[in-house]
Amino acid sequence: MITYEELHKQNHKITELTNVLGHLFGDRLLCDSKITHDLFFDYVDHVKAHMEVIDKKIFPKLLSHSDQDMRKVADRFMGGSKEIKRIFSAYLKSWCRTKNRTLMIKDYDQFMKETDDMFEMVLDRIQAETEHLYPLIKKMTGDSQKAA
Repeated sequence: MITYEELHKQNHKITELTNVLGHLFGDRLLCDSKITHDLFFDYVDHVKAHMEVIDKKIFPKLLSHSDQDMRKVADRFMGGSKEIKRIFSAYLKSWCRTKNRTLMIKDYDQFMKETDDMFEMVLDRIQAETEHLYPLIKKMTGDSQKAA
């Protein structure tokens, strides 16, 4: 079971980490610090965990609903999840050594552009979930506490 409160806490944590990392990455010297790396990989872990919860708990509920419009919304969000995971994975492959949990920044300007784009994509997704996905599930179930 997952509650809306838990989903909102996950989204808040991701947003908070995004904001802090945005400031840290803005200073080239801080990009290479262990603290920045640790925070970044904490962000990565939170994003992945949140996406997994949505994929495993929320989408199946919507896909099994008899209303075709709800299944369409689930399909659209699932397509977005696949794209986010693809982009996220490519980003990590380009800029990270995930085994060591370190960043490899060879071209700072390109890193910042791709990082800003990735942060924006994740934040846009969080906003879409909050404004569209969660209200749809509440409407479907009539439960304002439990999402799944």
